[in-house]
Amino acid sequence: MKGIVFTEFLEMVEEKFGIEMIDAILDESALSSDGVYTAVGTYDFSEMVILLTNLSEKTAIPIDDLLHEYGRYFFATLEQGHKDIFNYYKDAYAFLSSIESHIHVHVRKIYPDAELPYFDVMQHNESKLVLAYHSERAMANFGLGLIEKTIAYYKEPISIAVEKLDETGKKVLFTLVKE
Repeated sequence: MKGIVFTEFLEMVEEKFGIEMIDAILDESALSSDGVYTAVGTYDFSEMVILLTNLSEKTAIPIDDLLHEYGRYFFATLEQGHKDIFNYYKDAYAFLSSIESHIHVHVRKIYPDAELPYFDVMQHNESKLVLAYHSERAMANFGLGLIEKTIAYYKEPISIAVEKLDETGKKVLFTLVKE
């Protein structure tokens, strides 16, 4: 997993829970990296699981809720670092339906070893967009947070329904409907 995901996660933890919380979760985590991350480095996903688990235990916030909030938080990083890509699309549906064909293509150019989730466009018309999420990492709630902030960015009245297609959360269906 790319280091920027770790560095931004720790920034979110500091912003929302304080630096003491970072110290607490790092002290309780046996991490290969010792909790030292660079944005361009690559780290084992298991470290993120450990950090999330320890944060969840300390805050009594479920991991899925933390991932959701983190996705919402991470959007600002994408918006600040890649403003031009948001201007390329006229609305949320156009942006979200291009994740695989455009956005992830560019991510892979920057980070060739990035392990990204896969988003399959199941349906796309003026009123409805259905995306199937596939990832061994089961971080669909992180994706949900990003989707919500994308909708907010384009200022569109869109509702989102989330359906787990398997009990592991590795396959999830996002159904977006314009209100």
